[in-house]
Amino acid sequence: MKAHKKSRLYDVSQIRWNDMMFSKQSLRQLLFPLMLQQLLSSFMGMADTMMVSRVGSAAISAVSLVDSINVLMIELLSALATGGTIICSQYLGHRDRKRANEAARQVLVTVLMISVPVGLICFLFRRPILSVIFGTVEQTVMDDGAAYFFYTSISFPFIALFETGAAFFRADGNSRLPMIISIICNGMNIVGNAFFIFGLQMGTGGAALSTLISRIASTVIIFYFLKKPKQSIVIDHYLSIRPDPPMIRRVLSIGLPSGVENSMFQFGKLVIQSSVSTLTTTQIAANAMVIVMENLNGIAGIGIGIGLMTVVGQCIGADRTEEAKYYIVKVTEFGWLVVLASCIIVYVLCRPIMTIAGMEPEAAAQCFDMMTFVTIVKPIIWVFAFIPPYGMRAAGDVKFSMITSSLTMWFCRVLMTTLLIRVFGFGPIAVWIGMASDWLCRGIIYSARFISGKWLRHKVI
Repeated sequence: MKAHKKSRLYDVSQIRWNDMMFSKQSLRQLLFPLMLQQLLSSFMGMADTMMVSRVGSAAISAVSLVDSINVLMIELLSALATGGTIICSQYLGHRDRKRANEAARQVLVTVLMISVPVGLICFLFRRPILSVIFGTVEQTVMDDGAAYFFYTSISFPFIALFETGAAFFRADGNSRLPMIISIICNGMNIVGNAFFIFGLQMGTGGAALSTLISRIASTVIIFYFLKKPKQSIVIDHYLSIRPDPPMIRRVLSIGLPSGVENSMFQFGKLVIQSSVSTLTTTQIAANAMVIVMENLNGIAGIGIGIGLMTVVGQCIGADRTEEAKYYIVKVTEFGWLVVLASCIIVYVLCRPIMTIAGMEPEAAAQCFDMMTFVTIVKPIIWVFAFIPPYGMRAAGDVKFSMITSSLTMWFCRVLMTTLLIRVFGFGPIAVWIGMASDWLCRGIIYSARFISGKWLRHKVI
C-alpha cells in the first residue's frame, strides 16, 4: 500500500512503510512456527484421544470430562505467561532489554508462587473435586477420571513453566525454538502413551503419566536454552532472583485479567460439561471427539493470535500505534484464510479419523452431524471473535477483554446450552449452538472495540 490516504481502520500516513517493525519475512518466521506448533500439539491431543478411545467409551468420556478441569487450570496459569509476553515485548519494542529481563524474572517468580499450590490442591483433593463437578457419571467413568487426574494435576507447574519460557522467546520474535521443543516432547508423549496404555495396560492413568513425563522434559529443555546469552531475554542464576513487588504487580495487572478471562471461559465450559454429563455415554463420547476436531480446525488461528501479541506489543512499546492497527487488520485477514482452509481439511478427514479411533457407529454418526454444523458456522464468525482481541490485549486492553468474554460465555454459550439440554431435551448439538451464539456476539463487540480505538488508551510500561 503506497498511497498515503486516510484509512478507516488505520492511518497509512503515519506508518513508516520503509522502516516497518515486521517485514513479511519476519512475520512468516514468527507466525508459521506458531501455527505448526499449535497444529502438531492438536494432532498429538487427537492421537491421545484416539489411543484412549481404544480402551473404551468410559475411558474417553473420563478423559474428556477431566480435561475440562485440566484446561481450566492450565489456562489460568498460562495467562501469567501471556502477561509476560505483553510486558516483555513492549519493553523490547522500547529497546529496554534490561527491564525486559527484570520483568521476565518476576514472571517466573509469580508463576511458581501460583502454579505449585494450584497443582498441590488439585492433587490432594482430586476425588472430591471430581465428585462435586461430575457426581452423576457412571462409576467406571469416575474411576478412570480419578486415575487420569492423579498425574495431570502434578504436571500443572511444569506446563506453566514451559509456557512461560516459550513466552519469553516469542516476545523476542523467536517462535521456532519453542515449536521444536514442543514437537519433540509431544512425540515423546505419543510413544509414552503406547507404552503405558497398551504395553503396561495402565489405561487413562498411563496416558496421564506419559503427559507428565513429556511436560517435565519440555520444561527442562526450554529453561536450558533460556540460560544461553544469545537471545534478548536470559534467565539464569535462579537462586539470586528476589521478588520485586512493583514489577510483580505490573505483571499481575496484565496476567490476572487474562487469567480470569481464560478461567471464566474454561469454567463456563466446565459447567457445560456438567450438563453434557447428564447425557448417555455414547453422546458424551461423540461430543468429546467433536471437541478434539473443533480444536484442530481452529488451532492454527490461535497460533496466529499468539504471534500477533508479540507484533502489537513491540509496536506499542515503540509508540507505533497505527502500525499496530495495520498488523491487526492484515494478520486477521490471513487468519481467516487459514481457519477456512483448516475447517475444510478437518471436515474431509472427519470420517477417517472416527474410523481409525474405532468409534461406535451411533457415536460416529452424531459426531459427523455436529462437525457439519461447526464447519459451516466457524469460518464465518470465529476469526473476528478471537484473533483481533489478541492484538488489543497486547496494547493493555485486558480488562475489557475479560469482561466481554466472560459475559458472552455465560449469557450466550452457558445459558443457551444449559437450557437446550436440561429444559428442552436437546442432545450434544446444544453445546455447539450455544458456542456459535457466543462467537457471534463476541465478534461483533470486539470489532466495534477495534474500530473505536479505545483499546489504545492504556499504559503498560
